[in-house]
Amino acid sequence: MIMKPKARKFRIRRSEVTQTAAAAPAAMAHLPEHPRHVDQDSTAREILSAMNIDEIRREGLTGRQLRMARRLALKHGLAPSSDFDAVRLLRARGIDPFERSGLLEIVASNGQHSGEPDLRVQLPQTVPAEGRPALPSTSTRSPADRRAEEIMQIQRDIARRRRRKLALLLARLAAFVMLPTILVGYYYYAVATPMYASKSAFQILSADGGTGGMGGLFQGTSFATGPDSIATQEYLESKDAMLRLDHELGLRAHFSQPWIDPLQRLDPDASNEAIYKLYRKYVKLGYDPTEGVIRMEVSSADPAVSTEFSDRLIKYAEERIDGLSQNKRQGAVRTADQSLERAKAERRAAQAQMVALQEDSILDPEGEIAGIRSLIGTVELQLQEKELAFSIQQNNARPNAARVTALQSEIDILRTELDKQKRRLTEATTGEASLASTTAAIQMAQADLATADLVLQSALEAKRQAEIEANKQVRYLSLSVRPVPSQDATYPRAFENTVLAFLIFSGIYLMISLTASILREQVSS
Repeated sequence: MIMKPKARKFRIRRSEVTQTAAAAPAAMAHLPEHPRHVDQDSTAREILSAMNIDEIRREGLTGRQLRMARRLALKHGLAPSSDFDAVRLLRARGIDPFERSGLLEIVASNGQHSGEPDLRVQLPQTVPAEGRPALPSTSTRSPADRRAEEIMQIQRDIARRRRRKLALLLARLAAFVMLPTILVGYYYYAVATPMYASKSAFQILSADGGTGGMGGLFQGTSFATGPDSIATQEYLESKDAMLRLDHELGLRAHFSQPWIDPLQRLDPDASNEAIYKLYRKYVKLGYDPTEGVIRMEVSSADPAVSTEFSDRLIKYAEERIDGLSQNKRQGAVRTADQSLERAKAERRAAQAQMVALQEDSILDPEGEIAGIRSLIGTVELQLQEKELAFSIQQNNARPNAARVTALQSEIDILRTELDKQKRRLTEATTGEASLASTTAAIQMAQADLATADLVLQSALEAKRQAEIEANKQVRYLSLSVRPVPSQDATYPRAFENTVLAFLIFSGIYLMISLTASILREQVSS
C-alpha cells in the first residue's frame, strides 16, 4: 500500500519571534518609572481609541468580518465594547483578525514541545531589507478595498463602453441624419430657384333666386352648384387645360429656361406626361364644399408669368361654366321643342283630314240631315192625315169610289216619299257615302282636331315652363380674389423644408435601428 506524502507546515521565524517576545519583558523591566497622570492618560487613550474606531468604520468591513473579529477577541480574553473595538484591540495586540490560519500547525524544534501557554505579546518582527529572501508578500488588502477597486474598474469599463457607443451613435447620426439634412438645407438656401405664387379664388353661382317648398331649399347655394364646381376643378387639373396653357402661353418654354436650378428645370424635349407632372406641382386647386369657393395657386419663376397663367386658367374656367350652362339649357328645352313639334304635326293632320272629308261630301251634313228629318216629319204628318181620311171613307156605308182611289194613291205616294227620305239618311248613293257615315267621320275628325288643339296647348305651356327652368340653370363665375403679382418669393420654404427633411431622416434612421435591434435580438436568442 502506497501512502500519500504529507507536507508539514512550519512557522518561519518562530524562534525569532519567541526571542523577541522573551526579551520584551526584560526590556520593560529596565525602563525607568515615571509618574502617571491617570486623568490625562485616560482622556488621550479614549480620544485615540475613538479615532481608531472611526478609521476602522471607514474601511467598510462586512458584518461577517466584524463577527469573526469579535469571536477572535473573546477567544484571546479581550473585552471589546463593540465589533469595531474588537478589531482595534486585536490589532493593538498584533493579531490580524482576518488572517486565515491552517487547520494544523506543526512546530518541530528538535522534538521538544512546550505545553505552557504563550502569554507573550505577538508583535510583528521587522526584517532588514538587505539579505531578505525574495518571497511573495504576505500582506493582503482588505476585502472592502478590493471590492471598491473592482467596482471602480467595472465603472471605468462601463464608462469606456458608454463613451465608445456614444461616439459610434454620434458618428452614425452625423452620417445618416445630419449630413443629408445639411445637404438638403444647402440646396434650399443656396441652390433652389425662388418661385413666386399668385393666389386667386372664385365661386360658381346660379342665376335663380330659389323656389318654394323643399325642392328649393338648396337652390342658389353652394350645394346646388357643387357638381359644377367639382367639374370645373377637374377640368382645370386635367391634361386638356395644361395643353391649352402650354400652346397659348408657353408653359414648357418658361420652365425650360437655363437659369432655373436642375431639380426644377424642365427638359426642352420632355413628354406631355412630364409637363403634366410639373403642371400639377405648380398649379394647386382646392374646393371648399361648405363655402363653394375654389382656391387656386399658380407658381412660376416670374411673378408676372404667374399672374398671366392664373388669368388664363380663370378664363378657361368661365368657358367651361358657360359650356355646362349651355348644355343644361339645351337639354331642358330640347324635349319641350320636340313635344311641341309633334303636337303641331298631329293638329295639322287632323285639320287636313277634316278638310278632306268636307271637300268629298256635303259641306254641312248635319244641316242636311236636319232638313231631311224635317221633311220626313212633314211627310209622315201628311201620310197620317191621308190615312185618316181613307179610313173615314172606308167606314161610310156608300163610300165614294173616286175619293177612295184618290186617297189610296196619295197614301202610296207619301209612303214612297217617306221611304226615299229615310234611305237618303242611311243608304249611300253612287260615289258618295251616306249622310250618317259622313257625319260620323266629320265628327271624329272634329274630335281629333280638338284633341290636337289641347295637346298643342299643353306643349306650348311645357315649352314655356322649360324655358323658365332653363333660365334658372344658368351658371356664372364670380371672381372673389383676383390674382396679383407677388413681390417676395413664396417657395422654397427653406427652414420648414430643412426641418421636415431632418425629421424624415431621423424617422428613417430610427426605424432601421429598431429593425436591426429586433433582428439582432431574435438571432441571438
